[in-house]
Amino acid sequence: MRVTGSVGPLGIGVSVLWLGIIVLLPLAALTVASFDNGWSGFWDAITAPAALDSLRVTVFVSVIVAVINVIMGTLIAWVLVRDDFPGKGIVNALIDLPFALPTIVASIVLLSLYGPNSPIDIQLNATQPGLVVALAFVTLPFVVRSVQPVLIEVDREVEQAAASLGADNLTTFRRIVLPTLAPSIIGGGGLAFARALGEYGSVVLIGGNIPKQTQMASQYIQQQIEVDRPVNAAAVSVALLVISFVTLLALRVFAQRAQRKEQEAQ
Repeated sequence: MRVTGSVGPLGIGVSVLWLGIIVLLPLAALTVASFDNGWSGFWDAITAPAALDSLRVTVFVSVIVAVINVIMGTLIAWVLVRDDFPGKGIVNALIDLPFALPTIVASIVLLSLYGPNSPIDIQLNATQPGLVVALAFVTLPFVVRSVQPVLIEVDREVEQAAASLGADNLTTFRRIVLPTLAPSIIGGGGLAFARALGEYGSVVLIGGNIPKQTQMASQYIQQQIEVDRPVNAAAVSVALLVISFVTLLALRVFAQRAQRKEQEAQ
């Protein structure tokens, strides 16, 4: 085996060691803890009715949030790239605000705006739409920042050629632009879905933590820790980890296939 590149074996070794300490070791410890009561104990923990209900609510809400992000994130990226308007720089900077803002602050703000004392008379507290709004806020940047650089690099001459041949705007977008953006849109949507699965801070207040209705898996995990059932909490955490890993793996495979097709087309 040959090591090529500028960092050499030492750089690769340090990177792998750091990745192992920060990521692999904690995940391995979590997995081992989830099997403290054996396979049967692990299975009983993740198939308990309350655990299944929280996982079902989490996946359902996360899918809705991912779909919303795919649509609105693509639209926002399109506006930021293709349009000029006063305050564009401020809007562009605001996109990254959910990354910098503590998510618990977002939950407080959303509760003040959509809670029982809502100044706009819209109450989303302890409802699934409230969860969707909270998760849409914290996952907003993923699709926008995934689509934006790709959209900047799109060759607009091809769009102009299609227009000169009589294609309307919708046809041009559907036949020319969308196939180019599809990998980045799907990638951003998948990242938003994976982030929403494990989100806690933004939903802890506005969600209400109502079993079978608004209790997210992260809140169920905290509940199990509070009642001194760490094995159950670890088991559900591993279930979330598996769902997230499968999602990211599928995105990786899709991206590689899209890149291979693009290279073959060239």
